[in-house]
Amino acid sequence: MQAILITFDQAYYERIIDMLQRNNCRGFTSWQEVQGRGTSDGEPHFGSHAWPSLASAIITIVEDSRVDIILDTLHEWDLATPKLGLRAFTWRIDRTI
Repeated sequence: MQAILITFDQAYYERIIDMLQRNNCRGFTSWQEVQGRGTSDGEPHFGSHAWPSLASAIITIVEDSRVDIILDTLHEWDLATPKLGLRAFTWRIDRTI
């Protein structure tokens, strides 16, 4: 199993939830308002007057067989709308309770 942390512009929220459901990824935790800025380009998401947009984040734990499908889908979306900001990070989960 692997954890996938997805950080994204709030405009992606419903689309990401729908994609997770279609891929049988039932469990997740989300944070609706997070702030951040990408490492190379894209707009900052600070929720301020100068940078009014905010980001969100979702973490989900999925079977290894689903990871590439999810990451490939997210990557396609990011390539189509690079200024919105969408990133995903994975790490192996050794144990859960």
